[in-house]
Amino acid sequence: MAPSLLLLFSAFIILFSPSSCLKQHPLDSLTPSEFTQIKTILAKTYPAHNISFQYVGLDEPEKSTVLLWNSKSNTKSLPSRRALVVTRINRQTHESIVDLSTRSVVSDVKIDDKHGYPLLNTEEQTAVSELPFTYKPFLKSIKNRGLNISQVVCTTFSVGWFGENKSRLSKLNCFYTDGTVNLYVTPVEGITVVVDLEEVKIVKYSDNLVVPMPKPEGTEYRASKQKPPFGPRLNGATVLQSGGEGLKLDGNIVKWANWVFHLGFDVRTGVVISLASIYDLDKHKYRRVLYRGFVSELLVPYMDPTEDWYYKTFFDCGEFGFGLSTVSLEPLTDCPSNAKFIDGYYAAGDGTPVQISNAICIFERHAGNILWRHTEVTIPDEVITEARADVTLVVRMVSTIGNYDYIIDWEFKPSGSIKIEVGLTGVLEIAAAKYTHINQIKEEVYGTLVADNSIAVNHDHFLTYHIDLDVDGEANSFVKNNFVTKRVTDPSIPRKSYWNVVSETAKTEADARIHLGLKPADLVVVNPNKKTKPGNPIGYRLIPGSFANPLLVEDDYPQIRGAFTNYNVWVTPYNKSEKWAGGPYVDQSRGDDTLAVWSKRNRKIENKDIVLWYTVGFHHNPCQEDFPMMPTLSGGFELRPTNFFESSPVLKVRTTPPPKHVSSPNCTKQT
Repeated sequence: MAPSLLLLFSAFIILFSPSSCLKQHPLDSLTPSEFTQIKTILAKTYPAHNISFQYVGLDEPEKSTVLLWNSKSNTKSLPSRRALVVTRINRQTHESIVDLSTRSVVSDVKIDDKHGYPLLNTEEQTAVSELPFTYKPFLKSIKNRGLNISQVVCTTFSVGWFGENKSRLSKLNCFYTDGTVNLYVTPVEGITVVVDLEEVKIVKYSDNLVVPMPKPEGTEYRASKQKPPFGPRLNGATVLQSGGEGLKLDGNIVKWANWVFHLGFDVRTGVVISLASIYDLDKHKYRRVLYRGFVSELLVPYMDPTEDWYYKTFFDCGEFGFGLSTVSLEPLTDCPSNAKFIDGYYAAGDGTPVQISNAICIFERHAGNILWRHTEVTIPDEVITEARADVTLVVRMVSTIGNYDYIIDWEFKPSGSIKIEVGLTGVLEIAAAKYTHINQIKEEVYGTLVADNSIAVNHDHFLTYHIDLDVDGEANSFVKNNFVTKRVTDPSIPRKSYWNVVSETAKTEADARIHLGLKPADLVVVNPNKKTKPGNPIGYRLIPGSFANPLLVEDDYPQIRGAFTNYNVWVTPYNKSEKWAGGPYVDQSRGDDTLAVWSKRNRKIENKDIVLWYTVGFHHNPCQEDFPMMPTLSGGFELRPTNFFESSPVLKVRTTPPPKHVSSPNCTKQT
């Protein structure tokens, strides 16, 4: 039976977690009990060994297995549940597959460290961050600066790779919190602390430079600490939903309006959207659009090449974990009053499950936008106006990695579009300097002087998304609909030119590497085996939003590791193992197992199961309005149906009218 396209809404918060799942699914994230089971299995496999868990996630079944299971609505038995477990044992990385049904390790591979190290876990970062406070040279350095050691905090920074062989190291940066909790704007500069993550000791220390400390005044961001005069008061609003609840959760399956999809959580990537399908009124069935989508990697290279800063080239998913860094969402501010919340879980360094309360929220968005409208005045003696309010469904998470908060939104529209957006906010990372005015600067600096002694350093953000589109089936092609200017050849027509579309189907991976902005074109993933009634191949179009191309030279070490940003768009044949654009082991990686390397094989992609990779990019030259906290800067892209339906899917969408007591008092005409 067809689902109603009536958009219904609720006005309260419902808490939901995996423990309350009604229906199990092969792509369900690992549960707390499964994390505990995995810990027990590994302990029995490696008795008398100190095991450090770096990554524990679902080893998803083969795609064909999932699709077969999903096609059988009455299927109750799940495919075998397996986990991919990455551990460090005796200074060696182990990649294990754990079968939860047989309670056994079915494979165990030792990973050569030359390819890189695994995700850092919280516990090892915390342990090394405490080392300076019992280290005499550090205590002396702090005293020499006239600082109170009780107001100093230190945190870990990845060291990158610059052509050398290193053990598993991290650098510590320290900050001063006297007078502010905005610690990233008050760095203790000039001190270099290098720690061994596994020996848990300081292996290198130097104190070379003392510069004036940035002042804490005016940098406190807590609302309770603000003093008059205040900015404008922004009135809150409660979402009044008159038609009842439209969003339904069945286990980890989300159903809303004409959409259904699976929602998961992973310690490395955070939110995972799977099996997104939209109901087709004409065909009376759900049609698949997206098999799997998530943030694959986030590269943040800073542009200060000095000794204290050159190594700051972060790969946030592969080094620190987007899921591991997920924070609990605040009701009514991070998410509106009608949101539902879902908890996330991951394995701690010792393998025990850790809960992130309210890790994800889902809500219907009433932004005051228009879904569609038209006013017709051409018909004599008639004025016809039809309009529909736009209501969408948003899945949101926030990952806080150091100074930046990343707001990740997946927005589903009744029109069939999926909008993916990232919001960048938080605080800037500051380099201390001797300057208080730009007139004093006589040499090159690597950012903007935003306050006394405070240089906000230039940097980039590159978020690469893994988008496994299955446009009404797995066999798809990537088509470039190029817009070509043509001359009018008919001398009787006064026009001289026009443009038309010349389509080009990518045969191999090389054909599908795109630098956006160089050539006007629509980029479409089509199913060449299925056509609409007029004969058009059904498809979904990529509508690019924010993009940026890397400005580092190609042989610079961060760019070798981050070569997946060399193009804005890539297309590869589906491969279960090719999930992480920066490679599976990113910490100190050498760039030898990335999306750019896989694509060099130049495999065939026409009429194949293909994956689209899109990089949202920002070049950030900070300004004073970004200091001491940064208003959200957003960017993203859209996946929009293109000849997927026989006609507009929103023609018959209905919206529930507001309650009778809700009026539009400022209107001159009541409708």
